[in-house]
Amino acid sequence: MDKKIIDGKLVSEKIRGQIKDHVDELKNQTSAVPGLAAVLVGEDGPSQIYVRNKRKACENVGIYSEEHKLPENTTENHLLSLINKLNNQENINGILIQLPLPDHIDETKILNSVNPDKDVDGFHPVNAGNLFEGKPSFIACTPHGIIKMLEHYDLEIEGKNAVVLGRSNIVGKPASMLLLQKNATVTICHSRTKNLESVLKEADIVVAAIGRANFVKSSMVKEGAVVIDVGINRLDSGKLVGDVDYENVISKCSMITPVPGGVGPMTITMLLWNTLESFKKSIA
Repeated sequence: MDKKIIDGKLVSEKIRGQIKDHVDELKNQTSAVPGLAAVLVGEDGPSQIYVRNKRKACENVGIYSEEHKLPENTTENHLLSLINKLNNQENINGILIQLPLPDHIDETKILNSVNPDKDVDGFHPVNAGNLFEGKPSFIACTPHGIIKMLEHYDLEIEGKNAVVLGRSNIVGKPASMLLLQKNATVTICHSRTKNLESVLKEADIVVAAIGRANFVKSSMVKEGAVVIDVGINRLDSGKLVGDVDYENVISKCSMITPVPGGVGPMTITMLLWNTLESFKKSIA
């Protein structure tokens, strides 16, 4: 593989091997295993693929997995009742609420109803607040995976200029906090940022997470920058591409994540990581 490629599959496999070994060890000690419940409302195609991949990943590392697939017209109260049940289910250490939810359901209310100790997505305000304060907590899976990849390749973060393109609660904001904790100087850019290209060109590390196909062009990237592409966009041709114009940017940057095969595999891996951590806390 090209030496410029940050191979998310490779890093993911290494970490999943560590998770499996730890699960096996704890199973021998306690006769129990971590448990993860996924809740999916409606028939969103990408969500169904993600949940299916999550189930396979759980099986591969020895984590118990169960799925709750609910129809599109499920009421908010019914969903809250299910989450309450899972909050109190002893063999479940992690609860994944697959987004997006149907329009008639208050996403914030649902995410906030998950017990913070089982919030393996890291979306609950308690865990988001702990991340902000730098306290041990469940970290949102995609940003956590980004840091793990940078660490695997010994890519220096401290003292670097990092630009995060996107300010979502799922990726942009937590990624910014994690980079800041690693002593990077962090700038968050978004749709209202002025002189975006000039800001990006100062970045030693670029994290692109805006959901716009091939948005980051070669002219926006500093020579030798590290580029992390979180975007997953499907073109009319059916091809999957990221937020970065990969074919033209790769010659300019020092390292880059491909799409697919970069950040994607790490998201589920860190979900498994968080589920294991939740299990360890429950038996401590």
